[in-house]
Amino acid sequence: MIRSRWAGALAWAALLPFAGWAVLRATGWTPVWQWVALVAFTPYVAAASGAPLLLALGLRRRAAAAVALVVSAVLALAVLPRHFADGDPPAGPQRLRVLAANLKVGAGDTAALMQLVRALDPDVLTLQELTPGAVGRLEAAGLRTRLPYAVDRSHAGVSGSGVYSRHRLSELPLIDKGRFRQARAVVEHPSGRRIEVVSVHPCAPSYDYKMPCWADGLRALPRAGGELRVLAGDFNATLDHPPVRDLLDSGYRDAADATGQGLTATWPQHGLHREWGSVPGVTIDHVLADARMAVDAFSVHSLPGTDHRPVFADLRLP
Repeated sequence: MIRSRWAGALAWAALLPFAGWAVLRATGWTPVWQWVALVAFTPYVAAASGAPLLLALGLRRRAAAAVALVVSAVLALAVLPRHFADGDPPAGPQRLRVLAANLKVGAGDTAALMQLVRALDPDVLTLQELTPGAVGRLEAAGLRTRLPYAVDRSHAGVSGSGVYSRHRLSELPLIDKGRFRQARAVVEHPSGRRIEVVSVHPCAPSYDYKMPCWADGLRALPRAGGELRVLAGDFNATLDHPPVRDLLDSGYRDAADATGQGLTATWPQHGLHREWGSVPGVTIDHVLADARMAVDAFSVHSLPGTDHRPVFADLRLP
């Protein structure tokens, strides 16, 4: 009898953290500010959620096994769709190729970024943590030759951003929350379509006092509908964060998710962070495209000098 009770206690003790995680992920509730950072690791927790199920089965704890099965299913349903490509809506031949890169306070390697621009041939490049010094180096390296139109909202530190384009741009009002300057512009596409593009970069939710800045920066992003829109950059959030899911619900598709690459990590680039040491990679850099667009291709790339991996999407217009 005592052994049986201990077996039951062990099964439930192993299960409860996973059950709590599943409840918080499903409901979107944030009990403490640290949860905003933790929920980004939901794919790893989902992968590990089979362990308490196997333990409960091994200990012959039927009730615990039943709950563990439900918990694993909830987490799997949240994560597994990112591994499978979606179908595309009908779209025409006109394309918009989008590249986004966080330059880590302007330190991203100029030559390597220019090599990416030449290889991927984007129509639009959004840059985050864009400093005036980085602008000077990139333009001296020929960026404006390939992408002659620009909205430059560079700034010292982490808050600058910009949009470069092959096609004519019309600037829209800056999204400025917590001093993070998210540049916006309308691309005058040769097809005659006007496409709003935002260089996304809300502040990182790394401390309790940054939570309002992070949430406000994401809530300020334009919802889908009307004109075509593309949001590209460092969201400091994954598809497990409610603000990103709200954007998707408004009528966007995540290009990585749409092509079955939604679990490809973009940060930290080499699994290391200067303050936290080794960190499992998470997917916080995105290209969110209007759901009326087709996503022909998506890829994640390396860029020396920064802790983020640039993301690229090849889109087709409706």
